Amino acid sequence: MTLWVLGLNHQTAPVDLRERVAFDAGTVPHALSSLRALPDVVEAALLSTCNRTELYAVAENGDVLASWLATHAEGLEGYLYRHRDADAVRHLFRVATGLDSMVLGEPQILGQVKDAWATAREHGALGNRLDRLFQQTFAVAKRARTDTRVGANPVSVASTAVRLAQNSFARLSESTVLLVGAGETIELAAKHLSEGKVRRLLVANRTLAHAQELATRHGGYALPLTELERHLAEADVVFSATAAREPVVLQAQVAAALAKRKHKPMLLFDLAVPRDIEASVAELRDAYLYTVDDLERAVEDNRRGRREAADAAEAIIDVQVGRFMEHLHAGSRQEPLKRLRALGESTREDVLAKARQQLANGREPAQVLEFLAHTLTNRLLHPPTAALREAAMSGDAELARAADRLFPAQPPYSHLKKDDDADAAP
Repeated sequence: MTLWVLGLNHQTAPVDLRERVAFDAGTVPHALSSLRALPDVVEAALLSTCNRTELYAVAENGDVLASWLATHAEGLEGYLYRHRDADAVRHLFRVATGLDSMVLGEPQILGQVKDAWATAREHGALGNRLDRLFQQTFAVAKRARTDTRVGANPVSVASTAVRLAQNSFARLSESTVLLVGAGETIELAAKHLSEGKVRRLLVANRTLAHAQELATRHGGYALPLTELERHLAEADVVFSATAAREPVVLQAQVAAALAKRKHKPMLLFDLAVPRDIEASVAELRDAYLYTVDDLERAVEDNRRGRREAADAAEAIIDVQVGRFMEHLHAGSRQEPLKRLRALGESTREDVLAKARQQLANGREPAQVLEFLAHTLTNRLLHPPTAALREAAMSGDAELARAADRLFPAQPPYSHLKKDDDADAAP
């Protein structure tokens, strides 16, 4: 069985494709069940964020995983990457450390990886190999972020968007900002906006209680998502990041809001995948729309500035990949020994139980001992004897040489018999 990673991210696929293949939290359990039902897929985990969708699996063939993913979105050919074994381990280590993120070193991805692991574990999709891989991943990410400055003063997509807003025509101290959603990304945006002394902050969310909690923490005003259209014209800047599968801010709504504003410009940041704001909003004359892909260009300076720290983190990851693969291979080499010991244990327990039953039935102890020794010897020697006989008939010299090492002409415990005989002498 092979360890596989298959997926696409912000580096390989545009946002319109990423949003079609994204899984929300409610669909992941069913997707994991579907993955595990595939032929020769024995373990699986699914990581889906605004910037990536990735399958982690222990499977015989990666083509099965690619075909499964293709059923969820058309046109994936040419956008998917595929890694196996050591390359798959390195990829996950880099993802969790923030080295593969749009914003180099961003911390949110580690929490998302932990969530993916916890969900797969909760729904019985993990086995020993993937579980061990994820556990090691968390340790490697912690060490890389502790021993290097790759995670120092992290810059998130939300903070990048706020910085762009500050440098635009919309000065925060004179602007009304509308936040759509109440998740982690919007929480980060609210924090940066509050620190930037935004004049007025509105928070719209499907669950009003969540909007109220966030607004209270950052000095804003909460409103239900159903009131979005009514208040949209008040907003100089809009940040949106919900888990909706369809746009929540429509072109017609923005056009109407601009008309009410007498075409005073509006800045909109769509931080969601799938996208929250209709792409056609960008066609409106006084609307300036940025998506997560647009923000990647804005964070390139941040990426260059962190390159030295990233190189140090990459060196740590290279060492840890080698160690993990050594442990993984050592574990696979132990499997024959484990099976042999399990056979010995089960055979002993079975024969011993029958011997005890014979004693309980009144059979002579000497006869029971004879039965025990004879039966135990026959059962333990039968599998290797049959294999050696077949090897002799087929000319399998390799097995014959292995047998010579396992069963040398001078038995390894022959000296014990001599010592026992000496002890028994008068």
